[in-house]
Amino acid sequence: MNSTDARSTGEGRAPQAGSEPELQRTVLLAGVDLASFLGHRDQLIADLEAQHPLVSFHARDQVLTMRGPASAVRTAEQVVEEILQIAKLSGAVSRHDVKEVTRMVHEGNGPTAAQVLSEPILTVRGHAVRPQTRGQRAYVDAIDDHTIVFGIGPAGTGKTYLAMAKAVQALQRREVAKIILTRPAVEAGERLGYLPGTLEDKIDPYLRPLFDAVGSMMDPEVVPKLLASGTIEVAPLAYMRGRTLNESFVILDEAQNTTPEQMKMFLTRLGYGSKMVVTGDITQIDLPIAASGLRVVDRILRGVDDIHFAELGSDDIVRHNLVSRIVDAYSAYDQNRQKGDAE
Repeated sequence: MNSTDARSTGEGRAPQAGSEPELQRTVLLAGVDLASFLGHRDQLIADLEAQHPLVSFHARDQVLTMRGPASAVRTAEQVVEEILQIAKLSGAVSRHDVKEVTRMVHEGNGPTAAQVLSEPILTVRGHAVRPQTRGQRAYVDAIDDHTIVFGIGPAGTGKTYLAMAKAVQALQRREVAKIILTRPAVEAGERLGYLPGTLEDKIDPYLRPLFDAVGSMMDPEVVPKLLASGTIEVAPLAYMRGRTLNESFVILDEAQNTTPEQMKMFLTRLGYGSKMVVTGDITQIDLPIAASGLRVVDRILRGVDDIHFAELGSDDIVRHNLVSRIVDAYSAYDQNRQKGDAE
């Protein structure tokens, strides 16, 4: 890091017998809004302490002081400098950044955390939409490099959110003429027919997450106009049959609930100048009997040129930390159950 951006100093104490010497280092938090960087009630400090329990952190004015065992302090210092660089490049840091940057610094291979995480896709109402894990960055890069991308992973990994951001970016850059968002209307343990209202009323709950995602990516007053003009289209998967989708960025969400026939139908809608992103979680299949089209297509199309399968895991979850542990616990349970059935 440039010495004008962050200055680090330190002195080591004489080590006690059999212990690592203690070290104190300071980093100058220059070039960022300090209140925003540290967060409400210095949340950043609490997150750093959670990830680096051997190190004490203290912020005063624009100086962050770290003290603890030498190796732990040096690691923490590198993490802070990376987080500071992310804040400068993207405008803000999230609570998840501390965990992810710490993991990347410990791994110590490949590009720096700031290089991986700082580049925003969009800036919406002053908020930068960007990948927050290395897996998410690989997923976003794959969307840039391939015509069809399958984003497969558990809830909270940003599959649909990041695909939506790339779609809006492509529309703003005039790389496509429209955005098409679709998902199968499959009930998670409920019966669609018993819901009150017209067909549109019954379908709306299944499409609502897509409407919400659009609203989070664009100015609220613009979205209705784009929907009315057909520049953005949100429709059930069944409405795709018989169409050719040219110059469009097409997102199929909840693809684990497609049948193999529906998946084939959807993929063969691809027209000239279009890009497709298919997202789903194969651990949350709501189909009553039929095989999941997302499972089948993996076996059929993996390895086909210009088609990419992006695998996201629990390390890529950017919701509450407990969500990652829940996903891991369910995965372990399923593996043990399958092992027991095999025996």
